[in-house]
Amino acid sequence: MAEQVRDVDRRLYDFVMPEEGYERFDDGLDEEVVRTISAKKDEPDWMLELRLRSLELYHEIPMAPNWGPSIAGLDMDNISTYVSSGAEQAASWEDVPGEIKDTFERLGIPQAERAYLAGVGAQYDSELVYHNMQDSAAKMGVVYSGIEEALHGEYEGLIHDTFMRLVPPTDHKFAALHGAVWSGGSFVYVPKGVRVDYPLQSYFRLNAKGAGQFEHTLIIVEDGADLHFIEGCSAPKYNVANLHAGAVELFVGKRAHLRYSTIENWSKNMYNLNTKRARVEEDGVMEWVSGSFGSHVSYLYPSTQLVGARSSCEYTGITFAGSGQDLDTGCKMVMTAPDTRASVSAKSISKGGGVSTFRSEVVIGRKADRAAASVSCASLMLDDESRSDTIPAMDIRNATAQVGHEATIGRISDDTVAYLMSRGLSEAEARTIVVNGFANPISKELPMEYAVEMNNLIKLEMEGAIG
Repeated sequence: MAEQVRDVDRRLYDFVMPEEGYERFDDGLDEEVVRTISAKKDEPDWMLELRLRSLELYHEIPMAPNWGPSIAGLDMDNISTYVSSGAEQAASWEDVPGEIKDTFERLGIPQAERAYLAGVGAQYDSELVYHNMQDSAAKMGVVYSGIEEALHGEYEGLIHDTFMRLVPPTDHKFAALHGAVWSGGSFVYVPKGVRVDYPLQSYFRLNAKGAGQFEHTLIIVEDGADLHFIEGCSAPKYNVANLHAGAVELFVGKRAHLRYSTIENWSKNMYNLNTKRARVEEDGVMEWVSGSFGSHVSYLYPSTQLVGARSSCEYTGITFAGSGQDLDTGCKMVMTAPDTRASVSAKSISKGGGVSTFRSEVVIGRKADRAAASVSCASLMLDDESRSDTIPAMDIRNATAQVGHEATIGRISDDTVAYLMSRGLSEAEARTIVVNGFANPISKELPMEYAVEMNNLIKLEMEGAIG
């Protein structure tokens, strides 16, 4: 396809399926588009009202913040907010249409499901096309479905009470955009005391050129329950802008535990303006594990509200910014209860003129007696063209709090490369080994298949880094 721009060694992700017979809304955004999306999904009145209010806010809020990477290349008048193959959501892999099934087969999704996952959801452009969960999880009362499906069932009331409560449309322009045109995504409900021994996974594939993807993920882990949820993303590269503006809302109950792992490998024409938030109750534990490798521009800062006494959160993340990428990532911790704990460990790699910025914000409220937070970030630059910045912010309003921050920025030592080359490695192999070692604390937190994927992505990014 002539419109596709190929990168070296992105063959796993840079393939395009034809859109013949697809439904695609005209580019741009107005009230008719919003009403049509809502009508297609036969939504309750309250959801349409939320969409229309979000649309009003979208038009009122300024386009871009006065900090961070430029998004001037993103023109919503050239973005279609809804693209659908027309395929019905399937519960059997054999019932997924051939060209879509081939896409996910090539990305390895069915193999991952067969290997160890408790449930899988696959979204293609604007709609969920496949969803399945093992009987063992369902028998424990675990609900894992498309959020639109859940909206028409017994969980409508729960969704009404939680939908866009952590990511309100008033938050920023792209939260408002999401509220207006969201489509697809997952709903997970884990009952009290239930431990899901195997992960659940959602995978998002944006195939369409000049389109946006706006999935909504809502996860509720009740008191004493335990869950690991994995999210994967990819898209082929075009010579026009694509947009990802999803939202993730996570509710972690008392003594509950949730790990949310993400590997994002969006194409390098993507504007990734995703918003993720978690709320953690008494003695609850939230863990974020994040790998960001794709997109032209990213604004991504998972935020956690520690509202219950002795609740805690850990964030572990890595960002790799290559040529043509400006990735602005980080996290925010808001601690408002006594004896809360927060830990941040982030690493970034930049090469080929790529820009990696890590922002952290720790907010400790007046009632957060004996709260403790630590932030550690390390950056590795592979050449003289690249840039790496660390921007910490601390808002401490309790004298009993303990807060620490450390940051390091460096390059690969010539002595290290020379030593590895003396052991028979090429210069490229030596540098790749060093980068993999740098990233190892993050990759070891991922399930095996996803750690392998991350290491393969690093290898592909490193090819061509010399000379």
